[in-house]
Amino acid sequence: MPGTPGPHARRTRSSRRHRIRPLRTRLPLLVGATLVAVCAALALITVLSQRAFLMGALDDRVADAAAHGVAGAARDPARPADLAFLGAGGHPDGLLAARFDTGGAILSAAVVRGDDGPLPLTVAQRAALTGVPDDGSAHTRTVPGLGTYRLTALDASGIRVLAGLPQDDVRHTLAQLTRIEAAATAAVLLLAGGGCALAVRRQLRPLGRVAATAAQVTRVPLTPGRPLPLARIPAPDTDPGTETGQVGAALNRMIDQVEAALAERRRDEERMRRFIADAGHELRTPLASIAGYAELMNRAPGPGAAADLAWRRIGTESARMTGLVENLLLLARLAEDWSPRTAEVDLAVLVAEAVRHARTAAPDHVWHLELPLESQALITGDAPRLHQAVAALLTNARIHTPPGTTVTVRVETAAGHHTVHVGDNGPGIPPVLLPTVFDPFTRADTSRTRQGLAEGGSGLGLAVAAAIIRAHGGTARVASTPGRTEFTVEFPAAGPPCPPGQPARDRLPAAGRETSRPLGSSA
Repeated sequence: MPGTPGPHARRTRSSRRHRIRPLRTRLPLLVGATLVAVCAALALITVLSQRAFLMGALDDRVADAAAHGVAGAARDPARPADLAFLGAGGHPDGLLAARFDTGGAILSAAVVRGDDGPLPLTVAQRAALTGVPDDGSAHTRTVPGLGTYRLTALDASGIRVLAGLPQDDVRHTLAQLTRIEAAATAAVLLLAGGGCALAVRRQLRPLGRVAATAAQVTRVPLTPGRPLPLARIPAPDTDPGTETGQVGAALNRMIDQVEAALAERRRDEERMRRFIADAGHELRTPLASIAGYAELMNRAPGPGAAADLAWRRIGTESARMTGLVENLLLLARLAEDWSPRTAEVDLAVLVAEAVRHARTAAPDHVWHLELPLESQALITGDAPRLHQAVAALLTNARIHTPPGTTVTVRVETAAGHHTVHVGDNGPGIPPVLLPTVFDPFTRADTSRTRQGLAEGGSGLGLAVAAAIIRAHGGTARVASTPGRTEFTVEFPAAGPPCPPGQPARDRLPAAGRETSRPLGSSA
């Protein structure tokens, strides 16, 4: 298939991946290769510089020798082939000289050989000297039997003289210099490579510990049960001033997040199991009641007091089961990012109506309602659901406090938000229940056969209220001590403020106006 790599290409990439060496190996190799390149460049520059210097000095000596030969020939112009100046002594061993005629033919040529004096050149050696320009520049020629020479030819008023010196000393010096530099470079590379390898391994030890910790974390089974504690990077390996420390600190943060996510998942699973168990129990109770009263009707068919009681109890339990199922469905909808209907709602009117209904349901409680008198508390949302949330807070205060308890409901307005406070002077919420008071099926009485089950509710009211409040962008919190419990709900404000001079109670319906009171009043 076009564009799809074949097996050979995949094997090639796989083998290439397997050939990748670890960092502790690649870094010394890279540094070693860099040192080799640098040392080789330095050695080459040194050798070339030394060669240029030595060759320049040799060329100067050759030029001096040629000038000396021209001067000697000029003193005896009657003997043009004479090289007597070579026998004067003081010349270096291997000095070569020659005289040419005007046609370029060699008249005489000799070479100095230590104590033996000048020796004439052979025909082959003379032939190697021909063709050297007499412009005074240095040239390199190989003379048979003598080696490589630097030669210079001069022409002074018809006197043509050639002089040359061997390059053996230069070559020997350069060879010796090359050997010394090679030995020094090898020693430097050996020491630097070993030191670099040790330094790299030492510097990579923290990274190795980080990798070992990460591998240890991956071996921990992240089962739904209670997992083992995850390892952490030690504090010395989390220094933010180093790259390894930054990696270690980031890994520790990631491990913290993993543990927090696992803990949250365990809590969610525990809540789900408890939720399912409580929901099953709550549904089983009315179903059992319905089944029992249905059996009672089967045993006593026909009209009568027993049949009437059975029908009433069946209706009651059915309604209770319907409400429970509706609350469960509402919680499920709210958990799926349910969006409320966007309509403008006056929170003060809504709270006043909810207090009126609560006062009717619990006349044995004292109800206080405090509303803002000079401004509206407008929010955007679903009025029936908001009424359900406020009613759930009032119902919670009603059924969990004894008769005679004072319940104070207060609405406050501020720039950007409106707040509802529902407080009572009842016995309070046990501290152990405060963190989970808005969770489903949270009840002060945890027994399965508590007294007043139908009146006490199923533990879904506050959960539904909190979910509705969150869906409207609000927040809900609770604070409780013995003798004082207060739920605080805050909503973002919406709509323009009320015109000054229009009291809030004038905007209430008749039913709400009956229960509204100025700040500090009681009903």
